Amino acid sequence: MVEFVKTKVARLGTLGSGLAAAIAFYTCLPVPLSWTLEFRGIARYAPFVGVAIGGMLGLLDILLQVLAMPGLTRSTLVIVAWIGITGGLHLDGAIDTGDGLAVQEPHRRLEVMADSVTGAFGVMAAVALIALKVAALSDLSANRAVVLMAAAGWGRWGQLVAIARYPYLKVSGKGAIHQDSLGSPWDLLPGFLFLVALSGVQLLLDGNSWILAAGMVTGGSAVAILTGAWFNHKLGGHTGDTYGAVVEWTEALLLCLLAGL
Repeated sequence: MVEFVKTKVARLGTLGSGLAAAIAFYTCLPVPLSWTLEFRGIARYAPFVGVAIGGMLGLLDILLQVLAMPGLTRSTLVIVAWIGITGGLHLDGAIDTGDGLAVQEPHRRLEVMADSVTGAFGVMAAVALIALKVAALSDLSANRAVVLMAAAGWGRWGQLVAIARYPYLKVSGKGAIHQDSLGSPWDLLPGFLFLVALSGVQLLLDGNSWILAAGMVTGGSAVAILTGAWFNHKLGGHTGDTYGAVVEWTEALLLCLLAGL
């Protein structure tokens, strides 16, 4: 019995260390120095971190609404806060990916993506992403908090799919730690079930929102999978930059889809 309890405590400690490391890696939120961080395998926690980020953005959105902030301004502030919470980590990857895919010679794309200089196509990709998010969120008048949680969660689940499904194209880099430490495709399941449960909670809170709830599950999973597949088709695999691009484009496209619904 004592050994059983020790084993359970050890597993909880490992879980807590991994989740803390995921918060430190994927966000700019302060993490106490006393926390133990275990970065190996943090990708599996990404969808949960995404939902937490969406929840914080939802609270900010509610606060701004209470302060009678106009809809477009409120949406813009939420999107800016979104970039701030993540430190622009994924947006930076989307920018580099945009520059790389603009190159006509496929063999030079990774070289261009690794260049620290931002090109015109990367800037255009960033502008398009931010514009899509602001416009889509502005068109939503209800359920904005849960939509933000779904978009951020499914975006990071899409990243997890890309890590599990496709080869990593670099010998080293920020994304290498994810590729090396992901256990198996079964690591996709907890995040998926959690996001499905999010839709179920939304349906319980508002029985008339079944179209939205269904759209979050079917649209979220489809956009997440197809986005990663598209980048793999263009590059023959993934890098840390394309992982970020998967997150950003899944978030933006899912917001547009849910605004349409």
